[in-house]
Amino acid sequence: MDVLECIRRRRSIRRFKPEKVGRSEIEQLIDCARWAPSWNNCKAVRYTAVENEAELKRIAETLVAPENVRIVGNAPLLLVLSIVKKRSGYERNGTTSTAKGSSWEMFDTGVASQNICLAAHAMGLGTCILASFDEDGVSRQVELPEDEEIIALVACGYPDGSPVPPRRKEVCEILRYRM
Repeated sequence: MDVLECIRRRRSIRRFKPEKVGRSEIEQLIDCARWAPSWNNCKAVRYTAVENEAELKRIAETLVAPENVRIVGNAPLLLVLSIVKKRSGYERNGTTSTAKGSSWEMFDTGVASQNICLAAHAMGLGTCILASFDEDGVSRQVELPEDEEIIALVACGYPDGSPVPPRRKEVCEILRYRM
């Protein structure tokens, strides 16, 4: 599958088969993520793979928003994407480098998560990026180092179904030219 087809066909998957994702597949996803560009090549995004059924159940039942309980509850894998604090978008002296301040951390994590999602799709896996969760609770559950902050969760597994693509705006509705 070429990259353009992968981009156009990838969908957020919210129902997964119970089949586990193998360690080699997980490592391949993270290998693809590490190739994402980052601020000043700081590579501050970190990844925690949660595979344990009891831990996934606890996160699903107590630490995610109600709309995400079913997604996390049936995913055989949850990737916790975190960022090493004050690296992405910061100078060595601790000042921010752009007008975006610390929000550049979101950009770096977003680029890495898109690499994960596209690689997963190309490998026959499905993903769903989640942002509604108890950050402190998940951080404690996965024993996240104190110098890291969770940015997103990515549910991952073998898709149980193929969602219909939603309507997209036409290019002419979202693109402006200045000449």
